[in-house]
Amino acid sequence: MNIGVINGLHPAKEDHMFDRVAALGLTTCQVNIWNSDYYSEALAKKVLDQSAATGVKPCALWAGYSGPVRWNFTEGPITLGVVPEESRERRVNDLKKGADFAKMIGVPAIITHCGFIPENMTDPMYPGVLAAINDVASYCKELGLGFWFETGQETPVVILRVIEELGLGNFGINLDPANLLMYGKGNPIDALEVFGKYVRNIHVKDGMTPTDGKRLGREVQVGKGMVNFPRFVKRLHEIGFDGEFIIEREIAEGEEQKRDILETVENLKTWWNA
Repeated sequence: MNIGVINGLHPAKEDHMFDRVAALGLTTCQVNIWNSDYYSEALAKKVLDQSAATGVKPCALWAGYSGPVRWNFTEGPITLGVVPEESRERRVNDLKKGADFAKMIGVPAIITHCGFIPENMTDPMYPGVLAAINDVASYCKELGLGFWFETGQETPVVILRVIEELGLGNFGINLDPANLLMYGKGNPIDALEVFGKYVRNIHVKDGMTPTDGKRLGREVQVGKGMVNFPRFVKRLHEIGFDGEFIIEREIAEGEEQKRDILETVENLKTWWNA
């Protein structure tokens, strides 16, 4: 069982980018970069050097993109991912830069939120969104990389449909079980029956379903939300999942976050071995 955490990189952390992960006693992480201007050969070398020095190996790059993003139901559909037409070309280029960087640091894939992909296949936006995803994923494939969807704004069947329609062979899923609940898009355990064979790694996050129609549900400490982690982890075990469990506790770094992460590490081991 390989357990790690989300680890954001930015200039202030360049010389200590894996210290936090190592201090938690973990040996892997998902590197998270939003600003595409930050990708460089110099940073890639630092990643490789510090990874070797600390023993922390990145397992994937979570690649962000430029422009505004709003994590809600009112502005989210017009700001997230490659769905908004006015920012689509720029974001496709951002993600390609991320793929170049992922290749430099030796991780197998990039991960991102593609946005509120239209559920209705006859929506006039649908072909353009698919073309953008195809563009990025094809570029990743040329580099020998995977393109992994983080779950969130789409129902499980929409992600499955996109994977099947494009058929590139390098698609995967970074399953965030809390997001499925927080966006009201599905039950994570049921989702495994839809796209389980494509799940490459997990965001270990817990949450609640929405209580109104404009705001996402709340993120909470793992084990205190609606995911039902013992059952979820058991089902992952049953279907042969062998990827990373990447803990994502969305509160400020500090003692509370550290305490919650360490507690989650122990709980994951218990649930996996039950």
